[in-house]
Amino acid sequence: MKKNELDHVDCEILNLLSKNGRMSVKDLANEVFLSSPAASARVERLEKEGYITGYHATLNPELLGFHIRAFINLEVEPNQKAEFYPYIRSCLNVIECNCVTGDYSMLLEVLFHSTTDLDTFIGELQKYGRTKTLIVFSTSVNHREVTIQNITKEKSDE
Repeated sequence: MKKNELDHVDCEILNLLSKNGRMSVKDLANEVFLSSPAASARVERLEKEGYITGYHATLNPELLGFHIRAFINLEVEPNQKAEFYPYIRSCLNVIECNCVTGDYSMLLEVLFHSTTDLDTFIGELQKYGRTKTLIVFSTSVNHREVTIQNITKEKSDE
């Protein structure tokens, strides 16, 4: 099997691990009808090929005191990116930063304990350009992993 070719078992393994990264190899093997060594070898291959990039625990930000979630649009000039990227990577309250199209060049997702802390951070960001901030009131769909369907198809011309 060539890299980037996933069969239905690979897809199912990815789906199961995305829902429960702590699933034992034995349970995983039972779910996909493989032996434990065969399931373990598949997981190793999926990790090696970069399909699985890590395992993590999902934390509850509110229980940790982060009651303010916001999205910040930031207009960064291309010549400022070399300075901006190291700065934004060092900001632990930034949980995601994306370079995007549109009126603003960056979209940041941030978590803060208070609106005062958020306001201070926005003041710091404005040295890179204008901002537009959206404070989240509620979330109807939390971040979720990609669901993989069996993406392999038989080619009719082969």
